Amino acid sequence: MHRLIALLSFLASPGLAQDQAGVFDYYVLSLSWSANWCALEGDARNSPQCDDAAEFGWILHGLWPQYERGYPANCPTTRRAPSRSDTAQMADIMGTSGLAWHQWRKHGVCTGLSSDDYYALSREAYGRVTRPPVFRQLEREITLPATVVEEAFLAENDDLTADQITITCKSGYIQEARICMTPDLQFRTCGDDVIRDCTMTDAQFSPMR
Repeated sequence: MHRLIALLSFLASPGLAQDQAGVFDYYVLSLSWSANWCALEGDARNSPQCDDAAEFGWILHGLWPQYERGYPANCPTTRRAPSRSDTAQMADIMGTSGLAWHQWRKHGVCTGLSSDDYYALSREAYGRVTRPPVFRQLEREITLPATVVEEAFLAENDDLTADQITITCKSGYIQEARICMTPDLQFRTCGDDVIRDCTMTDAQFSPMR
């Protein structure tokens, strides 16, 4: 009996409570440099995002609901799943329809929005950030400090401050620019668990295909 009571108490602890759709504090807009992702993963997967004719720069990895610490994921929802047509329409800024589907299933369901509204909000958030055009002009692979990427975003977005953006690295490459936004898509300070800047001074950065 004592073991049963202990088990029930453990299962009922707040840390194991299921995330609820629509309950979060802010968004993280995650932008991925397509050529770097292709070098790390996409080429090996033969992803259409990495075709020479694709010409992707900073793509929308996702718009993620966030708590002040941590984030919800895979929330239960009664919302209709997006159709293939819905996800295909997001490929112009997300690279592939598969990524659009994955982002809905993991993150979009936690917004409390329909898939149509989530994709529309994601597109609006993506449009509110000016992606630095200088990176589209690269003709060869270079190495650079991660801080240079952050500074480029700050220079192109007057309302963005250093505590509202973080640059991540993966396997020696610049990976993503992550920008924190309020639920109505204004720039805001990132939580301590998000603002973990890459400290590399020689991160690799590939030119567009």
